[in-house]
Amino acid sequence: MQFKKILTSAFLSFFLIISCSHEVADSKAFVEKYARFQPASWLPDKETRSKVFRIDTLFQQLNKAKLFNGNVLVAQKGLILYQKSFGMANFTENIALHDSSRFQLASVSKTITASAVLKLVESNKINLSDEVSQHLSGFPYAGVKIEHLITHRSGLPNYLYFCSPYLKDAALEKLTNQQVFDVITRVKPTAYTKPGRRFNYSNTNYMLLALLIEKVSGMTYKDFVKKEIFIPLHMDNSCFIDELDSVAGHYKTLGYTNRLKEVGYDAFDFVLGDKGVYSTTTDLLRFSEAFFSGKLISLNYLTLAVQPYSPEKKQSNYGYGWRMKFCNTDDKLVFHNGWWHGYRTALQRRLRDSTTVIILSNKLNSSVYQTYKIFEALDGAEANQCQQPEEESE
Repeated sequence: MQFKKILTSAFLSFFLIISCSHEVADSKAFVEKYARFQPASWLPDKETRSKVFRIDTLFQQLNKAKLFNGNVLVAQKGLILYQKSFGMANFTENIALHDSSRFQLASVSKTITASAVLKLVESNKINLSDEVSQHLSGFPYAGVKIEHLITHRSGLPNYLYFCSPYLKDAALEKLTNQQVFDVITRVKPTAYTKPGRRFNYSNTNYMLLALLIEKVSGMTYKDFVKKEIFIPLHMDNSCFIDELDSVAGHYKTLGYTNRLKEVGYDAFDFVLGDKGVYSTTTDLLRFSEAFFSGKLISLNYLTLAVQPYSPEKKQSNYGYGWRMKFCNTDDKLVFHNGWWHGYRTALQRRLRDSTTVIILSNKLNSSVYQTYKIFEALDGAEANQCQQPEEESE
């Protein structure tokens, strides 16, 4: 009897989630309308209800233990199985999180920057084999190509670690990509390796890609991303950090430490390309479905984007703006995690069954990256072959 009550409760909760949200669609409508969610026309079977119950139990327990504060979305083939908010957007003003709360994506922003670069490649504005100096005048590192930036094989040092001593006080309020580039051209910090030699994750790569997008397109990075990605995919709740002042208060989130100390902005927050996008779980699903269906970029470049380009790395690797983990010969997890100023984020896609997991947190909880527990809830512990992907080191 007790089990029946639990199962009934899980079903009712699940039914409310899908029937009260306009953000559920079948995969065909999702693709045809660029991820505009349509009303659900299906009812979950017993097995699906059990999966949802296990996912919900996981996050309820994490939240109760103060190990998670944020939003979660799990979908398969574009259809939302689970979407829920846990905790607060603003602890001081007691504003609760909801489906349209916007989070700093941190390094998940790199997937968007890489997509913008590939849009320029497809329109024959650039080639991945172009040297960066062809498009950014004064760039002081010979032999560094666009493909080295997008795959983190440039060997360039991370601007977050070398930039500060060379900035004037006036620049420390809101730093721009051009100001970082000016430091690079003036100081020319020593590269870690020669370009193409090995993988070295560096935010400098994607800061430079955002600047390159501006030089090639003749538009600001923000305007180009809006035109080519946000608007066509109806990512209406996505914006950039310097646009938050125009966002209504109940859509905003603040970043916190584990002890609930608010993490404020600094000058580096306003450098774009490597971070700086604010978005929601729903908008990221729209992005994921369009990208992995070949609607955002062509299927040819989609295939290239999720290939490994660092042969020295074995079980994990990096493509064009995406990390990847090889679970077995037939199973690849394509993902990006993020970590920046009180935010931890994860956007993950299992290719074999089009499962998308999106977790956005405005609290420094490492549980965000333990997505293998979600796959265990979906598949069973024995069936799941992918363990926890590595965390970001921003």
